[in-house]
Amino acid sequence: MVTQAEIVEALLAFIALPDATEAEFEAMALKVFSWQFRNNEPYKRFALQRGRTPLTVKRWRDIPAVPITAFKDLTLSCTPPEAATHVFMTSGTTQGVRGRSYHPTLAVWSRSMLINFRKRFMRGRERIRMGILFPDETALPNSSLAHYLGLARRECGTPDSQVFIGAHGLDLDRLLPVLTEAETSSEPYALLGASYSFVPLMDALAGQGRRFALPEGSLILDTGGFKGQSRELTPDEFYDGLEAAFGVPRSACINMYGMTELSSQFYDDGNAVSQPVKSGPHWVRSRVVDPLTGIDLPAGQRGVLVHHDLAHFNSVSAILTEDAGEIVPGGFKLFGRVDGEASKGCSVAVAEFLAAARS
Repeated sequence: MVTQAEIVEALLAFIALPDATEAEFEAMALKVFSWQFRNNEPYKRFALQRGRTPLTVKRWRDIPAVPITAFKDLTLSCTPPEAATHVFMTSGTTQGVRGRSYHPTLAVWSRSMLINFRKRFMRGRERIRMGILFPDETALPNSSLAHYLGLARRECGTPDSQVFIGAHGLDLDRLLPVLTEAETSSEPYALLGASYSFVPLMDALAGQGRRFALPEGSLILDTGGFKGQSRELTPDEFYDGLEAAFGVPRSACINMYGMTELSSQFYDDGNAVSQPVKSGPHWVRSRVVDPLTGIDLPAGQRGVLVHHDLAHFNSVSAILTEDAGEIVPGGFKLFGRVDGEASKGCSVAVAEFLAAARS
């Protein structure tokens, strides 16, 4: 029987590969599914209700996906929750309930984040000076984004990289002199944070009639949308605003799409045009399905995104999101939260999962 140490070792080796064929991904996905089926009791009950077991599932696409909101209702962990070294919790709340992901080790999570981040954001650089527009891990110990940005700053930032959001919000008094200094230097600078963190900064600069022209090669990373934390902007308004405020072209403004219920992230290659293609690393595969049937939809047809993230080994690797998308060459396009019939389909999927998992 495979142990946790063995599955972690196998995943670390798989993630370290330069790439993976479909057959190699499938073999690893089936190994992870077998581990989760044996050790995650609610998931096992759901899989059995669907007639999906390690003996019957032969393709990664047939691994049953769990609706993302189930993380708010059930403990989905292969190891005892009390054995977790880290518990990441969703920021959104439903009747005060937050989704949780339990991590007995962050070895796989960190390896997944760093390899992908270096490839998709750093663009060949070893390090870049960073300004972080999000609270750090001390302030938000249960935030996967705080850990993500902290790891980025430690492993890929220069020693003078700083966090500019604290207990009292955005620290403009510290940030503006740093941006002024960066503007006059020849060294690229990177701003990283939640999408909503950039809005008050852009508003403050507009109010002062200020704008910056950061050096060529500077980068911006945003993630997470606005979540009612700031005024809503369309993608064009947002990325045009970033380009105007900081002098960083939209092609160097990269959006990261991730979630607490996964251990890997997706990136686009810049936002020169709206709705850019997003994609994940070789240890992740994405599908678009009809939420009522779970059946794959043809490329180019809009449905609900399902992500199979092998790095999320301690929980469930296959997640039915509530995000609308379509498969296109090179990855998928993201269209925000589902609505209408798709939303009803997700609700039905959640009800069916909970009924099976609790039976």
